[in-house]
Amino acid sequence: MSSLNTNVAAMTALQTLRNTNSEMLQTQNRISTGLRVANASDNAAYWSIATTMRGDKSSISAVSDALGLGSATAEIASKGIETAIDIAGKIKDKLLAARTPGIDRSKIQSEITELQESLKAVVDGASFNGQNWLTGDSSAATTTRSIVSSFTRGSDGSISIGTISVDLDNTRLVDTASGSASGLLNTEATSGSTTYTVLDLDISALTDDTDDLGVIDDMLSTLDTAIGSMTDAASSLGAIKTRIDIQKDFADAMKAAIDKGVGQLVDADMNEESTRLQALQVRQQLGIQALSIANQQAQSILSLFR
Repeated sequence: MSSLNTNVAAMTALQTLRNTNSEMLQTQNRISTGLRVANASDNAAYWSIATTMRGDKSSISAVSDALGLGSATAEIASKGIETAIDIAGKIKDKLLAARTPGIDRSKIQSEITELQESLKAVVDGASFNGQNWLTGDSSAATTTRSIVSSFTRGSDGSISIGTISVDLDNTRLVDTASGSASGLLNTEATSGSTTYTVLDLDISALTDDTDDLGVIDDMLSTLDTAIGSMTDAASSLGAIKTRIDIQKDFADAMKAAIDKGVGQLVDADMNEESTRLQALQVRQQLGIQALSIANQQAQSILSLFR
């Protein structure tokens, strides 16, 4: 039946053209954004997973930054201890020279004093981001430092934060606590009636007397013990830095893996979308022609009334 009020062919062609235009709009959006799941309406499950994983990636990125700061702090502290060991070795050499009978110990002491000042400057300067692991108060409420090392999300959605702890009691060269200090360089030692630390020992008044030479020998022993303890501390810091660097590499690998996983869920296949767009453009042109033909059918009815 032919009707002027209801053109079934035109209505069918128009609906087909609308569907084609809708599909083309979706394809163009995918091409312009590079995503086949750009919002929850595209695929609620994939969008939810991708959003959570992107949030986790941001958290892991923050962990990586924290590990970078921790690694730098550990490296500064390690370099500080290595320099302190070198300076302490030079002080030890000066004490060995001072053991020689008849030598001018006041002149040697002037050199030792300069080395002691350098030692103090190294310890005070081994700071990064406001953190100095070589000096501090042993009587403080906490003498450990925690570095954020990992971010983990469990199967139930709960999260956990991993840390690497650094015990400053093992690396403290100078203790700023009032009273009895326990730093590797400022722990008091006694030889006869002489009380001293590595940072303030003074041999300028010592003579070739047997007791005074014994004091120098005790100072040498104290220096040697301090150097051994600093070597152990440097080894501990080296191990901590290695662990931090391993965790940082893992965090960076996790970020790359998350990017890959999210991409597989939500990224558009550009080759497929390009092919689909070309097919839709042809369908659109055919739909326009079909609608035009359907609209022209009403004109043919006029010929029946001539």
